[in-house]
Amino acid sequence: MAFKEWAVVVDALGRGNQSVILRKGGLAEGQTGFQVEHQQFLLLPTRFHQQRDRVVESAQRRFDEVRPTLPAVAMVRIEFFAEVVAWRKVASLAAVERLRGQHIWRDEVIAERFDWGGEQAIFALALRVYRLREVHDLPMVPAYGGCKSWVELDQELSTAAAVPVLEEPLFAARLAAFHSALGGGA
Repeated sequence: MAFKEWAVVVDALGRGNQSVILRKGGLAEGQTGFQVEHQQFLLLPTRFHQQRDRVVESAQRRFDEVRPTLPAVAMVRIEFFAEVVAWRKVASLAAVERLRGQHIWRDEVIAERFDWGGEQAIFALALRVYRLREVHDLPMVPAYGGCKSWVELDQELSTAAAVPVLEEPLFAARLAAFHSALGGGA
């Protein structure tokens, strides 16, 4: 199983610059919207809906560096595996704003996503991210497209021997910051 996310966000997760994903849900996810369906998944970087001006300034510079290195549009590069270690459905914009610095989205993007649809809420997922032993370039098949978070890959990719992108003390501090911002465990 793979989780679709902007390529620049996957890059930030893979570099250890971000440990949190914020998700409202895509149009293809139906009435229930986004759900935390899987605790472990591969990260599928996408260009779909990705916009340079929607991320903070430091991530905009990285966006410019990453963009030319992305594989051809007909391909997708899988380099990372993630594990959800905590999550919350957050119904307070003020609480979501306390996650500032733990992700690369701009405040106005978060506010738009929070307000989008019938419910004022957004999911916040704290992830432990791992670098796969090898990089996999796969064909971008139609089933991976569309406005949805979860996709099933056409082939199994091994997560054996994947290495955490953050050492344990730093990851523990990031997880503590997530809980401090939102309160308690998931």
